[in-house]
Amino acid sequence: MSKTLVAMSGGVDSSVAAYLLKEQGEDIVGAYMKNWINEDNILGDCPWLQDIEDARAVAETIGIEFRVVNMMKEYRETIVDYLLKGYREGITPNPDVMCNREIKFGVFLDYALKNGFEAVATGHYAIRRQIDADTFGVFCGADGNKDQSYFLAMMQQHQVAHARFPIGHLLKPELRKIATKARLPNADKKDSQGICFIGNIRMQDFLSQYVPDKPGEIIRANDNKILGTHKGLHLFTIGQRKGIGIPSNTDFERYVVVGKKIESNQLVVAFESTKAPGLYTKEVIVENLSFLNGPIIEEKQLLARVRYRDPSTPITFIPLPDGSARILFKNPQRAIAEGQVLALYQKDQLIGGGIYTHIV
Repeated sequence: MSKTLVAMSGGVDSSVAAYLLKEQGEDIVGAYMKNWINEDNILGDCPWLQDIEDARAVAETIGIEFRVVNMMKEYRETIVDYLLKGYREGITPNPDVMCNREIKFGVFLDYALKNGFEAVATGHYAIRRQIDADTFGVFCGADGNKDQSYFLAMMQQHQVAHARFPIGHLLKPELRKIATKARLPNADKKDSQGICFIGNIRMQDFLSQYVPDKPGEIIRANDNKILGTHKGLHLFTIGQRKGIGIPSNTDFERYVVVGKKIESNQLVVAFESTKAPGLYTKEVIVENLSFLNGPIIEEKQLLARVRYRDPSTPITFIPLPDGSARILFKNPQRAIAEGQVLALYQKDQLIGGGIYTHIV
């Protein structure tokens, strides 16, 4: 019988994943990935000690071995440095997507394979299916409100082959009922809303500890009029409405961030409307493409998600000679930011993803 290492975060999702595998008779061990311990005294809540104790208590309840795997060095070098570098350069990185590829199914999977395990299980709301003798696919989770396939968009086939998603067929209310019936000690624990493995902290508060302020001008898109000043471009995202620091003229017209001029360190705003320059996008270039089941080498009609919570939207995928791709949206998309991830789908099957590098 194969052995599976279950990534247990202390939350209810990964706890039920471990419970279900144990109930199915699988040979499993639970493990908490120790990636960040708030050693720099960042503002906010980073309850890693409580999370470890919650995960350990669940492991004891269901009767499995539990261990803590220290990956702080790799996490800092791979995810935190990537995050900070992106914001310093004025783009908007996606640490959660990269954490899955580089940490959970990267460093953690390597650890599992070197220590006698054949698979890593997580509490993702996604479904893994075997496509043929040697190929596995990732599909949307049964719960449309919780589906997390988007966060797996940059994974590759060898990672999917060793991945297990035990709760992907469940709706969240069903999962809570299972946790309660099994008397898991964290059955009522609230879901985490923080940055991947860093904690319940606002991104701006996190960045304030590592990226120095770089004040500059706030300008209006249509006439370059200076409206005020900002503390740093890294503190703003495309499409942001609140906290810009300049008053709007009326209750019906509010300023929204539509761009960043990196060279001149200027934040560009406009009154929000479908005609606000830079706010709505019909075409983008994506690079760093990653495919779960082989690359797309010819023009194709697909579905895509421009962000985690956004619904799928029709696109035309056009491969380019340099390995990037041109994406044409059937319907203009709001507030696409360079550095974010576009997830690609064929119906409900996740086929890959890429990173926005040019907003046309």
